Amino acid sequence: MKLKFWGVRGSIPCPGPRTQKYGGNGACMELRVGEKNRIVIIDAGSGIRELGNSLMQNDLPRGPINVDIFLSHTHWDHIMGFPYFTPIYVPGTKLRVYGPVTFEEDTLEDVVGGQMKYRYFPVNVGELASDIDYRRLLEAPRMDLGDGLLLSTKNLNHPITALGYRFEHQGKVLCTCYDTEPFRNLFITDPAHPDYDEGMALEGEEVAREQNLAIETFFAGADLLVHDSQYTAAEYEKGRIGWGHTPIEHAIAAANRAGVKKLALFHHDPDRTDDQMDELAKTYCAPGRYGKTEVFFAREGMEIIL
Repeated sequence: MKLKFWGVRGSIPCPGPRTQKYGGNGACMELRVGEKNRIVIIDAGSGIRELGNSLMQNDLPRGPINVDIFLSHTHWDHIMGFPYFTPIYVPGTKLRVYGPVTFEEDTLEDVVGGQMKYRYFPVNVGELASDIDYRRLLEAPRMDLGDGLLLSTKNLNHPITALGYRFEHQGKVLCTCYDTEPFRNLFITDPAHPDYDEGMALEGEEVAREQNLAIETFFAGADLLVHDSQYTAAEYEKGRIGWGHTPIEHAIAAANRAGVKKLALFHHDPDRTDDQMDELAKTYCAPGRYGKTEVFFAREGMEIIL
């Protein structure tokens, strides 16, 4: 398996002179699998536009484009690039779009394709020349995607339903774990509070511990884990709890406990400049400082072979 990052930012694209090194495009990764060079795309943030242009130039001359797209969730920064993915306008293109849906009355096609209505976009989703099959996903263990590629999914902790993905092929494992934040006790824990209930407080603590352990079990032993790391712990504690993103320190500690070989810190805050990222790398990516896991910040254009 070979992974390439086409977009590494969270929340909103932020291209410009201060983000050239790490990149300013929204979440998008390209996974190539096996001898057949199967193409899997993970998320459709603004980075998918350049990926689509690359497919048009390098893959279309060899035959129609056939791609699986896995959406972690349907927040706009993870689907906004879809209307600019050129292969959807090309006859013969076949896409299978997978992802979770939060509200039962909305289909995945309605959510993703709903961007392409005339009030938002000049081309209606019904005018696309490609063949697109939308498939809703739930949490599930080890689905066989064919070509020796296995997939497991895991519910994460985000304001809407979000899934982590675990891809396995010939003994190698790639996991994604974003957008998510650590589970926490939602009950009152201060004994002095008039509404404090000891039983509920203890139960809340146990549930949070179990859910965090379940996430770590999901990515245990991964060769590469791409994990949410939008904030530092200090930033997270200062008004960002509940926003659905993980402190860098938590991601590193969890990866080490789970025996992850390589950790790609991902979903960078849009206000984070290249210089600031470099300073954070000095702290968090020093070999051996936080354990055996190799830690690095994901960058646009970076390729990793598993």
